[in-house]
Amino acid sequence: MDTQMYLAYDYPLLSMFWTMLWFFLWILWFILLFRIIADIFRDDALGGWGKAGWMAFVILLPFLGVLVYLIARGKSMGRREIEHAREKQQAFDAYVRETTGGGSRPSRAEELGRLAELRARGDISEEEFQRAKALVLNDDGPSTPADGTTTRP
Repeated sequence: MDTQMYLAYDYPLLSMFWTMLWFFLWILWFILLFRIIADIFRDDALGGWGKAGWMAFVILLPFLGVLVYLIARGKSMGRREIEHAREKQQAFDAYVRETTGGGSRPSRAEELGRLAELRARGDISEEEFQRAKALVLNDDGPSTPADGTTTRP
């Protein structure tokens, strides 16, 4: 019983360090492998056979394949990664602009046309129409101060 208890605690600190280091390196290796596989499919300059060849090389001989891929195509891999990030950012910005209205305010004529249409349908009264028309023509919108109340300038 004493021997089993002794063995359970007989794992030196340096051995634990090396185990953690190897574990970290394996995780790093798999992340690098998956990034290279994603880069192979992302590259538009490679044809189908080129992609198939690189995939076979990386999968069948993973350590050598990854090393050769990084040496041969590492610079262009970085450029493609930056371009992909830039495209994602532009798509996100376009989505935000589209969702929020993008600051593209309708012209005064369009706003007056909509107001006249609302008045003709009876959705707003003549008094509301005149007030909104004055706001559109003066180009004064209600301002919102820091406390959140809406005031008129």
